[in-house]
Amino acid sequence: MRKASVTRETKETQISVSINLDGTGTYDVETGIGFLDHMLEQLSRHSLIDIKVRAKGDLHIDGHHTTEDTGIALGLALTKALGDKKGIRRYGFSYIPMDEVLTRAAVDISGRPWLVWNVDFSRDKIGEMDTELFREFFQALAQNAGLTLHVENLYGENNHHIIESCFKGLARALRAALTIDRRQADQLPTTKGKLGS
Repeated sequence: MRKASVTRETKETQISVSINLDGTGTYDVETGIGFLDHMLEQLSRHSLIDIKVRAKGDLHIDGHHTTEDTGIALGLALTKALGDKKGIRRYGFSYIPMDEVLTRAAVDISGRPWLVWNVDFSRDKIGEMDTELFREFFQALAQNAGLTLHVENLYGENNHHIIESCFKGLARALRAALTIDRRQADQLPTTKGKLGS
């Protein structure tokens, strides 16, 4: 069973995350940031990863620590749930259209974290969430899950559509990459003998 739970506490945030990589896309998310909750629900639903998140942070300051630390905890849970990574397809990609927007996401569960983020916004906020925090979330997730992750908004204007397509793109790319390939279920998808540096 590819499941994991992580609890992470600092002076700024207290976060618990539970995931099931072989779930049905069931979610139960409370971060105190409405738009972030909405995006994490999209991530769960379209990846088919069951996700439960409880986050309490210093929102009286701003949403930065809560957003980044939620990405960290989710990334740590992904790493833990993946275990030895045997059998995974490793690579996944998707193109997500959302009305006038088109976004591409590609992921390699490589153990070598890297984020390429080619996404721009014309507004400083969506709801009560600073748009600059989306990159922080994706960076924290990629770093702590050991993902090589490329996200690029190819075109579009509506800021809500742009970021939602990024989360859905990540979800569908992860869904493909996490799938077990029965032809190599007991092997790592690499010629090096291990994934990572």
